Amino acid sequence: MSDIKRYGAEGGVGQGRQHMPFSRAVEADGWLHVSGQVPMRDGELVGGTVTEQAHVAIGNVLAILAEAGYGPEHVVRCGVWLDDARDFYAFNTVFRHYFGEHPPARACVENRMVVDCKVEVDCVAWKRPQR
Repeated sequence: MSDIKRYGAEGGVGQGRQHMPFSRAVEADGWLHVSGQVPMRDGELVGGTVTEQAHVAIGNVLAILAEAGYGPEHVVRCGVWLDDARDFYAFNTVFRHYFGEHPPARACVENRMVVDCKVEVDCVAWKRPQR
């Protein structure tokens, strides 16, 4: 059986400082699954354009990756949800800034968000486990 490590399961907070009942990320056998990240800082959503929000959401993903000892070069797949399909080009410009040298596989869909934001990003990363 593999060891499973959970990041942020002890009490992550969302909008209004509400406790969130899931981990920021879960790692097992070299795989790291990062939960969907919205443009949130200190439990509050950041407003602005999709470009501004995408920088914050991807920055949140990268911070979780770094906390677990991973980097953008380890990301094998991203999921992206956009509130408005017309933001696709602007989002891609931001995405390319962070993942251009190591582009992961990706799905991108237009979807109404659960919170009032323009974008959400999750990812799966992998690196060889140290034995």
